[in-house]
Amino acid sequence: MKLTYLTLLMVFNTMLLFAQKPYAIKGSVRDTMATYKLINTTITLLNQKDSTLVKFTRANAEGSFAINNLRSGKFILLVTYPGYADYAENFTLDTINQEKDFSDINLILRSTLLEGVIIKGNAAITFKGDTTEFNAGSYNIQPNSKVEDLLKQLPGVQIDKDGRITAQGEKVNKVLVDGEEFFGDDPTLVTKNLRGDMIDKVQLYDKKSDQAAFTGIDDGEKSKTINLKLKEDKKNGYFGKLNAGIGTKDFYQNQATVNVFKGKQKYAAYGTIGNTNESFGNNISMGSVEFSEDGGMMMSMEGGDDFDMGGGAGGISIKRNAGLHYDSKWKDKYGINTNYKLGSVSSEGENNSLSINALPGQTNTSKSDQKSSSFSFNQKLDGTLSMRLDSSSTLKLTVSGSLKNNDSTDDYESSTQREDNSLLNRGKRTINNESDEKGFNATAFWAKKLKKKGRTVSVNVKQSFKETTGTGFLNSKNEFLNIQNKPDSTVYIDQYKTSDIFKSSFSTNATYTEPISKALALVLNYGLNLNNSSSNKKSFNKDIIGNYNDLDEEYSNNFKMTQLSNNAGLNFNYRAGKSIVIFGTRLNAVRFKQVDLYEDTTLKRSFINWSPQVNYSYNFSRSTSLRVSYNGNTSQPGMEQIQPYRANTDPLYIVLGNPNLSPSFSNSFGISYSSFKILTEQVLMVNGNFGFTSNAITSNIVTDKAGKTTAQAINMSGKTPINFNLNISAGRKIKEINLNIEARAGGNYNYSISNNSLNTSRSFNYSVGPSINKYTDKYSIQLSLSPSYNTSSTSLVGVKNNNDSYGANGNFELMARLPGKVELRTNGEYQYTGKSQAFNESLNRLIWNASINKKFLKTESLNLSLSGKDLLNQNSGFSRSVYNNTINQSNSTTIQRYFMLSLAWDFNKMGGA
Repeated sequence: MKLTYLTLLMVFNTMLLFAQKPYAIKGSVRDTMATYKLINTTITLLNQKDSTLVKFTRANAEGSFAINNLRSGKFILLVTYPGYADYAENFTLDTINQEKDFSDINLILRSTLLEGVIIKGNAAITFKGDTTEFNAGSYNIQPNSKVEDLLKQLPGVQIDKDGRITAQGEKVNKVLVDGEEFFGDDPTLVTKNLRGDMIDKVQLYDKKSDQAAFTGIDDGEKSKTINLKLKEDKKNGYFGKLNAGIGTKDFYQNQATVNVFKGKQKYAAYGTIGNTNESFGNNISMGSVEFSEDGGMMMSMEGGDDFDMGGGAGGISIKRNAGLHYDSKWKDKYGINTNYKLGSVSSEGENNSLSINALPGQTNTSKSDQKSSSFSFNQKLDGTLSMRLDSSSTLKLTVSGSLKNNDSTDDYESSTQREDNSLLNRGKRTINNESDEKGFNATAFWAKKLKKKGRTVSVNVKQSFKETTGTGFLNSKNEFLNIQNKPDSTVYIDQYKTSDIFKSSFSTNATYTEPISKALALVLNYGLNLNNSSSNKKSFNKDIIGNYNDLDEEYSNNFKMTQLSNNAGLNFNYRAGKSIVIFGTRLNAVRFKQVDLYEDTTLKRSFINWSPQVNYSYNFSRSTSLRVSYNGNTSQPGMEQIQPYRANTDPLYIVLGNPNLSPSFSNSFGISYSSFKILTEQVLMVNGNFGFTSNAITSNIVTDKAGKTTAQAINMSGKTPINFNLNISAGRKIKEINLNIEARAGGNYNYSISNNSLNTSRSFNYSVGPSINKYTDKYSIQLSLSPSYNTSSTSLVGVKNNNDSYGANGNFELMARLPGKVELRTNGEYQYTGKSQAFNESLNRLIWNASINKKFLKTESLNLSLSGKDLLNQNSGFSRSVYNNTINQSNSTTIQRYFMLSLAWDFNKMGGA
């Protein structure tokens, strides 16, 4: 009996062993024409159901491949090799077909295929770690088209009318060329300059900080980045564009670009001049001087340095821009990247605004008419030198310098009415300003890998300064009226003003990384920051003989400030399997000293900042991931909020400083999910954020009976502002048509004090809409529509001040190629803003543009174009906004309908051209 049981057990185990036999595939890859073996061919196995990755391998030296230990199911075999058409085949593994032998798979050179036969789309996307890579050859690239036209076709990538790029729901801050910056930090200089047919691959990824890239330990600092990999035969030669256009109403637009590539060296230059407000490389950031990474007193110099419209009234501008670029690598050890940009903007415009200000028990309505003219001239020079000192250490040096000159004049006429339409006040004022600004930044980053794998040490040193000097005049007259509509009082101001502001910063940060185990690493850092600044602002009235010599101390100040901070951080990085966890905190001890030289007083403060963080990411597969994050941050009040300085630039709106302000603490939670399916180009992205702030800094606003407003920053204890947003985007490709639908929701609760009453303001917005696009050699279509609903209210005056309204935004872009090298293009932007209880009028606006183009020469590189802008003449410069208990509506000067005749030549002498 025992023998019988033993025999049965052996038979059962044998049957079980055969039943569990793993499934497998094998085959070999060859060239169809030459019949030689294609080694290192990429073999990818995908699920038929959702195109997710199962396994992948490469063909060996004999061109053969095999994948074992598979489960049963329906699969897709995808075979790819550079220069060859992709091969895809569906198959099934089951109990009958446990092994699939593909035998010889013959790939066909793309160059031997007819234009309409080349396989496209299915293998357009691959994944390499955290990088999504798009095969440019799988998309429709028209002759002489630019990178921007290629990017518009990529799933999950959007480009607005100004060239700003959004990918996977995040703003793209950098566009690199073969891993290097090209013309600095302005993506449009790449996307509008480089030719689409030069690109081999488009890589989309989250660029890590220099520290994380060197150590391999993620520090949570990431920036959405696009890298353009050039084709090998496009790395030598030259290309560029010359464009000249003249239009009705004296409009014109001219442009010249030239680029020379010599292997690892790149030279480029551009120049533009025009008055159509068209943008090309006009984002010349003047080298922000960055302070207080430790959460200090927010002595920031960032922002406001781009080529703007001057006086703030919009308008028609004459823009002149030029730039030079050079980058090179040599000896596989050194790299240099330099840029020089300069430009000027002259603008004139008008702005008419209407503001409704809700107060306890009443509502005031203000009207303002502004005329503005300005001139700005900017220059910036920057350079980066990268050196690999030896096999274990690197050094990166970055310097930049900038100069800026501004001259502006603004004229205002304003009036304020009570709720019964009686006049409360009226006024006129003129402001003239001239200013000069110069700045300098230098950074040195040194890093070294020690003997133990993962153990590194690095030091980062920064030096920055910025100085702004200015002079100007303020002339104003304000009349205040009583309830009988008669003048009660009149206030005149006639002042000469000077300003001298200097800010400098020096900071160091040392970081040490230590691998505790294969999965866990420790990151320690310590930094010392020293910030100095001075602000000397003076206002002078006329003396008895008419000269501006009488100092007005009430509207003058002379401050000197010093801030010293010591900061230390402790972070852990845990990586196991498909999970990555980053957690830790940063502490900053800050000492602040402010001296008021006019009052001979000194303010000293010391405080501790705490910044905890937790980031978790899980990669379900190479194409599907989930990320969850929490960040806490202590924020110090800004210097302009603390300084006890009164500004009378707008006599009806006076801002006071509050030296008793204390820090606020913000909590931010984020979640993101992304999934891509290769063959169907199906994409799903979900991004959400939720935040709240403790001891928030908000506004205490007092408006008196004459309509004069005084504002001061205060801490709001007992009330917690909240904000949230959610973005969901889903799309897929069906028969060469890209379908996408996007839904958004956002909102916030804010608190402020208005005339000693608590004001709770609520604002919510919701939108959902589809978009479709299709690109072929003969035509292209892009359509999108997004209806929306917006609601806002304030607790001060109840439902009468609600601003609920419906809206919609839509865009379309069509192109058709006709016989005879004729091309028709048209695009438009539709905006609808509905009525609300605050504004009893709606806005419908369709800005429609169209052009007819005739191409000449064999390469179609010469293009004659007749275009019409704003054909329906509906560009009104309208905008509407809500902030706390104030609703604003404005109309500004804009460019309306005109026609332009242009001649453009795209020249190209690159490899293969």
